[in-house]
Amino acid sequence: MSKKPSAPTLSVELAERIRQELLDGVFPPDTRINEVALAQRLAVSRTPLRTALQMLAGEGLLTYISNRGFTVRAFALSEIVDAYEMRALAEGLAARFAAERGISEAVRAELENALMRGDRILANDGDPGVQRTEYADINEIFHTKVHQAADSRLTDNVLRVCNQIPQASAHNIIAFEIDDIRERHRFHHKIYDAILAREPREAEILMRQHVISVKTSMVRAVSRQISAARAGKKNEAPAGTGDTAPEKHTTVKA
Repeated sequence: MSKKPSAPTLSVELAERIRQELLDGVFPPDTRINEVALAQRLAVSRTPLRTALQMLAGEGLLTYISNRGFTVRAFALSEIVDAYEMRALAEGLAARFAAERGISEAVRAELENALMRGDRILANDGDPGVQRTEYADINEIFHTKVHQAADSRLTDNVLRVCNQIPQASAHNIIAFEIDDIRERHRFHHKIYDAILAREPREAEILMRQHVISVKTSMVRAVSRQISAARAGKKNEAPAGTGDTAPEKHTTVKA
């Protein structure tokens, strides 16, 4: 008989699932999360669910109001665009520095492992939700290792600011279709080849193109969500949402 996941593991799994729904627009912006209804829908107790919500608040996807609970944070489209533009510049520089300075055998092995794992995940026509969740980790590993090889505190600081907008984070591939993700993964192979061949200019150009193409897909998805909300075309709110809360509040820090 299979074991139930431990509380920390379950909370991480719940956070990943709810993150996907948040980034897919299942929960409208400024909506209060009804923890009781959400726990029932996900068939879990409230303790691991609350831990997962606190994790997402720490990422900036939710805000917390004392004696009221969690609400879905709204991001202006301009904030998302700005974050991607800055990320494209910083990621491009990181790729250039990595190509100029060369990568260690350890980083090379981890990058190649991430690429091979991505190949396997995207090779079949399995459950798209499972594929997106599994590939999100691979995507983050690839970018993190390029940053590590760049060894630049400046680019790290810029990227840390960009990641405060969750839609612009390297972990976020949730809003994309599988064919989109396969195209992003092909870019990863090209970027890695340029870094390995010590071609700084090519590595920088490819990385910037990569991030800008991701921005285009994300902005398109967010724009559709905003238009649907303004036109009143949203479907009935899913279990787990409550009344709206338009006022601004401080985000909980995980």
